[in-house]
Amino acid sequence: MAQAKRKKKFFNVEIPLIKKRTQLQAYEVKELGERFIKYDLTRTLKGKAAIITFRTKVNGEDVLVFPKELRLLPYYLRRMVRRGTNYVEDSFLAEAKDSQIRIKPFLVTRRKVSRAVRKALRNKAKEELTLWARDSTTEKIFDETLKNKIQKEISSKLKKIYPLSLCEIRVLKVEKEKISEKKE
Repeated sequence: MAQAKRKKKFFNVEIPLIKKRTQLQAYEVKELGERFIKYDLTRTLKGKAAIITFRTKVNGEDVLVFPKELRLLPYYLRRMVRRGTNYVEDSFLAEAKDSQIRIKPFLVTRRKVSRAVRKALRNKAKEELTLWARDSTTEKIFDETLKNKIQKEISSKLKKIYPLSLCEIRVLKVEKEKISEKKE
């Protein structure tokens, strides 16, 4: 007996973080769970080359979208680092209210500086970012990073150590999600 052919359909998915709508293809809504959506933000962020990855979850007939990773592309960072400057990188885990995230800041000084100044910049940036992440949810962290709010705050605090020409968060990634216990 011949099997009836199934046809894939497009399902609308709302991405509230970047205020966009996209379509995903599947046979049924249930199949859209645990998919990843990559979105290029270069035009949205006025030339700052970034890619954001979202993870989908199905809740009944609704498809919920959660941010998974925000990454600046290497060619953008290479363009920002000039001759006669130093850059400072770091990678650390920070606890948010609802997840554990990996933050990789990227700082570029205006001139060449000593190793002690670079270390002071790295430590102060780590301290400020962990304090900021502790008080925020994952959604808020990604939103403030996209709006460049946290980068401006950190740059103004690090200016007291040494003025920066660039202060960016190179990678922002959700490592672990804390499971909420609201099943009462």
